[in-house]
Amino acid sequence: MQKYKITISYDGTNYAGWQVQNNKVAIQPLIQKAIETILRHPIQLTGSGRTDAGVHALGQVAHFETPLIIEPRKLRFSLNALLPQDIRIIEVEPASLEFHARYSATSKIYHYHVHLDPTLNPFDRLYKYHFLKACDLNLLLDAIPHFLGTNDFTSFTNQPNKGSASRDPVRTLFRLDCIQAPGGIRLEFEADGFLYKMVRNITGALLDIASKKIQGSEIPSIFAAKDRKKAKTCAPPHGLFLIQVNYKTSSNDS
Repeated sequence: MQKYKITISYDGTNYAGWQVQNNKVAIQPLIQKAIETILRHPIQLTGSGRTDAGVHALGQVAHFETPLIIEPRKLRFSLNALLPQDIRIIEVEPASLEFHARYSATSKIYHYHVHLDPTLNPFDRLYKYHFLKACDLNLLLDAIPHFLGTNDFTSFTNQPNKGSASRDPVRTLFRLDCIQAPGGIRLEFEADGFLYKMVRNITGALLDIASKKIQGSEIPSIFAAKDRKKAKTCAPPHGLFLIQVNYKTSSNDS
């Protein structure tokens, strides 16, 4: 058997997310079906993690196995010919059998785009959250250190009793940067992993702080409570992008 790593970009607007959904169109099954059509045998496509409905990706990573020897550039071309135009295969490359798109990852990078000016360019409406409340960005910046480091993020994940959150809600947030962007800001997150809706919930809390709905000094007690109800705001999905999945070594050496 040979394992292949694929890097994928997609506009999540029209999809129910990455993972297979009952009676809804998701991204992973579309790509898996396209690979099976080309290879003419069943495969299992495994992603680095799921993205939710409406969330976008520039660098999602997945892997699959096949007994066939594949020409990566030819497979990429064929897949892009079969897939909808809002899903693109950026790269196909051989990987060692030990490589796993999810478990071999050392960190992931997400960006969340917030537009703060009164008017949003209509061409950005599907990719930026238009936040219309008055914001004090200094309050937001002052609150960021509360989120950094290793913490139990139960208060910042939906469905804390399911999936990975139920097994281990502790994650290490290496970096959270607020970058000025035209008309607003870009929040950049890098962590060893993310819980369900964790980025959107942290973003919601930061915007609540910036708009003086809550105080930054409340964040430690919200963490300690381990209660999602303590920080209710969840930013909408369309401003969120999975930018990159990082691995310790190249996929061939994993």
